[in-house]
Amino acid sequence: MTPTGDDRRIRAITFDFWDTLVRSDTPAFRLERRIAVAEQLARHGLPAEHDAIEAAFDAAWERFDAAWAANQQFTGHHAAEVVLEVLGHDPAPEVRRQVIDAYLGANGQVQTDLTPNVADTIRRLKDAGVRVGIICDVGLTPSTTLREILDRHGVLGLFDHWAFSDEVGVYKPDPSIFRHALDGLGGVDPSEAAHIGDLRRTDVAGARGMGMLALRYAGVTDDDPAHGPEADHVVRDHADLPRLLGVVDG
Repeated sequence: MTPTGDDRRIRAITFDFWDTLVRSDTPAFRLERRIAVAEQLARHGLPAEHDAIEAAFDAAWERFDAAWAANQQFTGHHAAEVVLEVLGHDPAPEVRRQVIDAYLGANGQVQTDLTPNVADTIRRLKDAGVRVGIICDVGLTPSTTLREILDRHGVLGLFDHWAFSDEVGVYKPDPSIFRHALDGLGGVDPSEAAHIGDLRRTDVAGARGMGMLALRYAGVTDDDPAHGPEADHVVRDHADLPRLLGVVDG
């Protein structure tokens, strides 16, 4: 395997999830979640007007965003509880569970797209002996659903390991989530690993802090320079990864 430009031999690469592996569709996710929650609330005779649910969803997202920035876990389960709180509902335990389950499971029905060329690129990397993982800051859609999305696209089996924040207990750029991934990929040394993601504050800063090759994927979104450090390389097409990592010459 040829060098990457700084004499590194890359044995493993980890991918961010949203807007790196899978295109996010926030409006569609929100719509499906609102419909699912409204149906459950109406089923149990609880007031559930559109504007009130939208305001409750806004409040849940604001709490998630603040917790994410502070590296404090805030899962979809927490968000569903906030929605009920803001709506002023305190249902019986079984009803509460049904509303929370509806909130958590809604996005599994949304049709998503993989980012261009990512599946073929991962297959090429694996054929070349590179181990492949995921490091994902889970938002309001749980990792169980994220795995289902990958499975539906036929790529879940391509990954050797994954580190989802709702399972590991921390968000990027905390080194613990990167270490969890590298350990799961066979104890790969950070100097022989790369991480690719779209966000400077979490993906780039976390990878650089670990001593991994930091790659910023700009094929879907191009993160603002004010948000954090720049990567070692900016990648706009996943098809460029094998050459960049030295898997192919040229």
